[in-house]
Amino acid sequence: MKSKAIRIHEYGGPEVLRFEDVEVPEPGEGEARIRHTAIGLNFIDTYHRSGLYPMPLPTGLGSEAAGIIDVVGPGVSEVRPGDRVVYTGRPADSYSEYRNFPARQYVPIPDGVTDEQAAAVFLKGLTAWYLLKRSYRVQAGDPILLYAAAGGVGSLASQWAKALGATVIGVVSTEAKAKMARENGCDHIIMADNPDVPGAVRELTGGKGVAAVYDSVGKDTFMASLDSLRPHGVMVTFGNATGPVDPFAPAELAKRGSLYVTRPVLFDFIATRDDLLLAAGDLFDVISRGVVKISINQRYALRDATRAHQDLEGRKTTGSTVFVID
Repeated sequence: MKSKAIRIHEYGGPEVLRFEDVEVPEPGEGEARIRHTAIGLNFIDTYHRSGLYPMPLPTGLGSEAAGIIDVVGPGVSEVRPGDRVVYTGRPADSYSEYRNFPARQYVPIPDGVTDEQAAAVFLKGLTAWYLLKRSYRVQAGDPILLYAAAGGVGSLASQWAKALGATVIGVVSTEAKAKMARENGCDHIIMADNPDVPGAVRELTGGKGVAAVYDSVGKDTFMASLDSLRPHGVMVTFGNATGPVDPFAPAELAKRGSLYVTRPVLFDFIATRDDLLLAAGDLFDVISRGVVKISINQRYALRDATRAHQDLEGRKTTGSTVFVID
């Protein structure tokens, strides 16, 4: 069958995104075909598009979506046609009307959660989950530093961390985003253009530093993040918005108080179906209890993916963004 989808045939800026017809075959062994209703937009999509995280070309884009199971392939027991599901995973191809995907990676969407909400929150919400509950397990009373606190992951992580009892220090780029971050649970705000983020952190923590830094910015903030940690603190570097982190000497960790650095990836934490369903259960639980609220602040048609990427990279978006398919 034919499906409209976004494809890239070369790496580059948003202008390389093409909206074109693709062929979707019948599902293979263990696969099910999904009809997408809502697709999540994530910053990692720009890394794939630019070639920072290279993939064989030509390729699709997108790592999360929600929709309705259309057809199941041989050997599938996890889902049935008509099921409402959400997923995240590889290969990147969620920017499409239809696709085939391993059935074991689909997760049922609970009643009370819309397709748009599921698509908007699943990858970012699971990212917040592994940051706060696996990379560094936030404890009540912990001060933490969270970059891009008004963004997709940041807005979810700040709410969740606050519910866990953390003191959340958010880094944002504008006063409007500072207001949003405070509404999402940030106790303190540091502006991204502050030339001395570590100094501001020390002032807010009585000179001690934070238990953990969650840094999605990368190259430009890495050393400042290390300088913001208390002894034995954990640096969680999980994104490269300004480019990959430069190599550094391990002695830099020793002289700052025996620090820890981790570069986690979501899919290492949800590699089995049991782990995936556990993580998704935790996420949907905090949503259902109102601990984490979902803010979908931008919606685009799939054919407008170029504009969506321009807005995302231009820091014009806040909260979550979805592509909507009628």
